[in-house]
Amino acid sequence: MSRLRALALLLLAAGSAQLGAGWYLPAKAVAAQGLLRLAWERTRVTGEPARPWPWARHWPVARLSVALHDPPQQVDEIVLAGAVGASLAFGPGHLDGTPLPGEPGNAVLAGHRDTSFAFLARLRRGDALLVETPRGERRRYVVAETRIVGKDDRGMLAPTPVPALTLITCYPFDAVWPGTPLRYVVRAVASPVVGTTGRRRRRVAGSRPCRGPTSSVCSPAPAATSPPTCCSRAGACSTSSPAS
Repeated sequence: MSRLRALALLLLAAGSAQLGAGWYLPAKAVAAQGLLRLAWERTRVTGEPARPWPWARHWPVARLSVALHDPPQQVDEIVLAGAVGASLAFGPGHLDGTPLPGEPGNAVLAGHRDTSFAFLARLRRGDALLVETPRGERRRYVVAETRIVGKDDRGMLAPTPVPALTLITCYPFDAVWPGTPLRYVVRAVASPVVGTTGRRRRRVAGSRPCRGPTSSVCSPAPAATSPPTCCSRAGACSTSSPAS
């Protein structure tokens, strides 16, 4: 085989691999979102956490909807347990140690600035966000403020006297490299409950929904002490810590 022919075959193989990857990644993302929504529906029906696939380390805990204008955009995201890389790769994650979305207190969510939380750049004071809980409750939140803070700023994790929803992503939105030192924070406060979409789960007094797929009732969650992992989906993640 001539060198020219060998080179041509090598280039053809490389091109085929790139083409296959180009189709595989979008298809994988679409399939994952479908499985997440099926898991959410199972959670809604059974009242128990449901893994989207057997080896998943995360599960749906809420659904977040936002209607944006000029230009119109409908955001519909399944919120997953844990604000870590494994969950953020598929959607926004709930920071463990803070109340679940829809519950009293400050529920903190994190997401990638270039995918699930790219819409944060368009939120303005007065915009509405809708959260659906596994119990079928719907709670409306209204954006009260937006701010830019350092990655180690823990003020955004502090408890609030009224039910609040805090959304966090890396900043700036158009940064080239992951692991930026700044965070973009949207704080929204709850309005009265909008209604329910199905039957409510029986709750034990003083308990909270379980954060894992083993039991429906758990002990109170420990307070969050560190900001969530945050990064660009295309790059490596970094977790803020007191030593960073």
